[in-house]
Amino acid sequence: MASQPPRLAEESSPSPGESGLAVNPFDGLPFSSRYYELLEQRRALPIWAARFIFLEHLESSPTGVVLVSGEPGSGKSTQVIPQWCAEFALARGFQKGQVTVTQPYPLAALSLAVQVADEMDLSLGHEVGYSIPQENCTGPDTLLRFCWDRLLLQEVASTRGIGAWGVLVLDEAQERSVASDSLQGLLRDAKLRNLPGDPKVVVVTDPALVPKLQAFWGNPPIVHVPKEPGESPTPVFRDTVPTDPVEAACQAVLELCQKQVPGDVLVYLSSEEEISLCCESLSREVGTLALPGPQPQVLPLHAGCGQAVQAVYEDTDMGARKVVVTHWLADFSFSLPSIHHVIDSGLELRSVRSCICLYPKSFLELEAPPLPQPRVCEENLSPLVLLLKRRQIAEPGECHFLDRPAPEALMQALEDLDYLAALNDDGDLSDLGVILSEFPLSPELAKALLASCEFDCVDEMLTLAAMLTVAPGFTRPPLCAEEAALRRALEHADGDHSSLIQIYEAFIQSGTNEAWCQARGLNWAALCQACKLRGELRELMQQIELPLTQPAFGSEQNRRDIQKALVSGYFLKVARDTDGTGNYLLLTHKHVAQLSSNCCYRNRRPPARPPQWVVYHSFSISKDNCLSIVSEIQPQMLVELAPPYFLSNLPPSESRDLLNQLRKGMADSSAESESSSTQEFKDACVLQ
Repeated sequence: MASQPPRLAEESSPSPGESGLAVNPFDGLPFSSRYYELLEQRRALPIWAARFIFLEHLESSPTGVVLVSGEPGSGKSTQVIPQWCAEFALARGFQKGQVTVTQPYPLAALSLAVQVADEMDLSLGHEVGYSIPQENCTGPDTLLRFCWDRLLLQEVASTRGIGAWGVLVLDEAQERSVASDSLQGLLRDAKLRNLPGDPKVVVVTDPALVPKLQAFWGNPPIVHVPKEPGESPTPVFRDTVPTDPVEAACQAVLELCQKQVPGDVLVYLSSEEEISLCCESLSREVGTLALPGPQPQVLPLHAGCGQAVQAVYEDTDMGARKVVVTHWLADFSFSLPSIHHVIDSGLELRSVRSCICLYPKSFLELEAPPLPQPRVCEENLSPLVLLLKRRQIAEPGECHFLDRPAPEALMQALEDLDYLAALNDDGDLSDLGVILSEFPLSPELAKALLASCEFDCVDEMLTLAAMLTVAPGFTRPPLCAEEAALRRALEHADGDHSSLIQIYEAFIQSGTNEAWCQARGLNWAALCQACKLRGELRELMQQIELPLTQPAFGSEQNRRDIQKALVSGYFLKVARDTDGTGNYLLLTHKHVAQLSSNCCYRNRRPPARPPQWVVYHSFSISKDNCLSIVSEIQPQMLVELAPPYFLSNLPPSESRDLLNQLRKGMADSSAESESSSTQEFKDACVLQ
C-alpha cells in the first residue's frame, strides 16, 4: 500500500491571527505577513484543487514520473508545483538531493526563482537559487534550484549518473527545446526505478502534448489542472495587421492610460529590438499625458534584462500602473496577478481581463500553430551530438527522443564534428573533441578559440567568444544622428568581429558605464554578462593548461591572426558575393542571403562595395535571409586552413570550383618551391 504523502508546511501553517510563533520549516524563521498574503493568492489558483492527488502520485508513481497538464496562467509553473516538490523533498529530509526545476530560457529561470523565493519567504541565493549562463546564484543551503535546461543537460553529460537532484521538474515541456527533449530521452534510458535514491521526475506541459508524453513515458499518472473559473476575456481584434507594430502597440497603451482603466498592461512584441523601441517611445509619450496620479512605469522584459527583471515584481511608487513590454518569453518567465490588459502583436496569450489584438481574427486562425515544432527537428544538432558523445553514447540515433530527428540531420552533425577534428577514426571523441566539449560554446566557436592558441591571439578571441555568445553588438537601428555617429566610431575596418572586440574594450575603458551604453544603443546587461563569460572562459583555459597571450589588438599581425583563428573554426560558415551587389551564396547550402541591417559594411559612409568572401556567425531564414556578424576573408586563407576533404565535398557551385582551382594552384606552387629547395640543396652538396 502506498505511503501517505508528506504533510505540507502550508497545511500546518496557521494564519497570522492564530499564532505568532509559526516558523518557516526551510529556514526556521517566523513567517512574515507578506507570506500569508501570497499564500491566499496561491490558494485561489486552479491548481490548488489538485494538491493532494499530485502528492500521492509523486510518492507512489510506478515509473517515478508524474505528468502535470494545465493551461497558461493556472500557476503550475510559477507558484505551486516547484514549492510542493520542495516540501516533498523536505519531508524526505533532502537525503536524496535538492529539487531542480528546468526552464527553456535563462531569464525564465532567474525570474521564477525571484518570484518563488518571495512566495516561500526565503532568501534568494540561499534556500532558493538559480543557475543560468555566467551566473550561479546558489549555495550550500540551496534546496530549490531553477536552472536553464541546457545547463542541466551539460551537467548530466559530464557525470556518470543523472546529477545531484532528488526531484527534477521539467517545466514547459511543450516548448520542445533540444535540451528538454534530450533530458527526457536520457532519463528514460536511465530507467529511474533502477537508480539509487528513488529519484522523481515531474513533467509540466500543455494539454496538447499529453498524449505523446504518455506514450513516451509508459502511461505515468497525470494531474490535470482545472481551468480558471470565471469568464474568459473577449479579444478585441483590429481590422488589419499594422505596418508598424511598435507604433500600434504604443498607441494602444496610451489609449488605455487615457481611459484610466485600472490594472497593469502587458505588451507582446516580436523581438528585443521592438521592445527597446517601444519602451523608449512610451517613456517619452506617457510623460506628456495629463493623468491624475503617478505616471505609468514602463518596464522591458527580455533575455538581456538580467537581474533588472526584479523590477517587474517590485511595487511601484504610489501604486503607479506598470506597462511590461515583452515577447514570447513572458509566457514562461513570470506571472503577475495585476496584469489586467494584454496588447498582442500575434502571440499566444494568457488569461486576462481584456485583450487588444493588433491583427484580424483570420490571422490568428491561419498563422498560430497549436504547439511549437520540436527544436530537435529544426536546429543544428552538432552541440547535442558532441554532448552525447561525451556521455559515451556511440550512436546518437539510438537515443530516445519524443520526436526522432531526421537521420540526415544527425549525419550532418557528425560530418560537421568530423570536419572540426572533434571525432577520431572510430567515430568517438578525439582528444580535441573532449576539449571542445568542455567549453560552454558552439563547437565551431570553441574550435576557433582553441586555434587562437596556435595563432597567438587568445586574448582577442576570448573577448570575441564572450561577445558572440551573449552580447552580439547593436540590436536596433540608431535613434538619432548623434547616436549613429557614436556607433560608427566603434566600427572596425576588418568587419563585425573586430568591431565586437572594439566595443568590448571601449566598454571596459568606460568603466562599464551604463549611460555610455545607452548613448550608443548597446545592451549594458549583456555586456556585463560578456565580462563574466570572458573571465570564465579564461579560467577554463588555465584549468586545461592552454596557453594565454598578451593583448595585441590593432597590430597588422594580430589582424591576420584573428582571421586565421576565425576561419579555423568557422570554415563551415563562409559565403561569397556572386554578383557584386551583396547577394551571398552560402558555400555549404544553396541559400542566398544578404548582410543584416546592423552589419558594419552596410553602414559605411560613403557606401562601399560589399566584400566578396565573408565568414559569418549566424544565418537566419526569413523573408529577408540575412547573415549576422560578418567579416571579410581571403579565399586563400580558407583553402589553407579548411580540411581538403571539406572543400571537395562542397555542393557544386562556381565558388567550389574557384576554391579547388586555388587549392590546385597553391599545391603546384608549393611543389615547385619544394623542388627548387631540393635542387639548391643538391647543388650545395656538389660544390662541397
